[in-house]
Amino acid sequence: MIYTYYPGCTLKTKAKDLDLYARKSATALGVTLEEPEDWQCCGAVYPLARDEIATRLSAVRTLVSARDNKRAVVTVCSACHHVLVRVNDDMKNDADMRGKVNRYLELENEYGGETEVIHYLTMLRDKIGFDEIKKKVVKPLEGKKIAAYYGCMLLRPSKIMAFDDAENPTIIEDFIKALGAEPVIYPFRNECCGGYVTMSDKSLAKKAAGKVMASAKDNGAELIITACPLCMYNLDANGGADKLPVRYFTELLAEALDVK
Repeated sequence: MIYTYYPGCTLKTKAKDLDLYARKSATALGVTLEEPEDWQCCGAVYPLARDEIATRLSAVRTLVSARDNKRAVVTVCSACHHVLVRVNDDMKNDADMRGKVNRYLELENEYGGETEVIHYLTMLRDKIGFDEIKKKVVKPLEGKKIAAYYGCMLLRPSKIMAFDDAENPTIIEDFIKALGAEPVIYPFRNECCGGYVTMSDKSLAKKAAGKVMASAKDNGAELIITACPLCMYNLDANGGADKLPVRYFTELLAEALDVK
């Protein structure tokens, strides 16, 4: 299996290890990830203004590159995934937006949302299969009680993202089981951690992150994993004095596959 791989800016700077874990794990699972040439930042935040064209262009260029190579796009970062999925939906379902973007880019073959965009987790679940991953685990994470933290970007808006049930997701818990650990279910696993306000209102970010951390800990978790670099940073920085360790899902996968 070969995919166009969009790592995003954070995994190329502050979170290089998370990118490395993703690549090594993919190789161990028989997957080839090919980074598109000269990719640009997706913007990290989906532009809500309907007349905002420029901030969608870098995402469209990545989608076009994948289409021209007849491949799906795989993302690791929740924010990048959110932007690419929603911009792709714009290009598929918004004729006005599609026309403006195509006229601006002057593409030889106009783009209309043909590329499939999948998250690394859905690649593991739907393309490889958690049962197959379980067979490839070298160091099962037995005895570990791990809480999945979904955050906002993967799940909402649910009809467009179509990642999992927005109110009762299971994909990360199933991932945890495949690695041999015990998933911990807790009330705040799909609530906002306050990551996007950590610079403008640190007290609010601390309050939100603290609620997530306390909820996981009170339900028996000894570790939290997430698929969002911003959530990972915010939970670690603002989780409170009794915070749990926070790790990225690709790091846990690499550990279980023994490719770290």
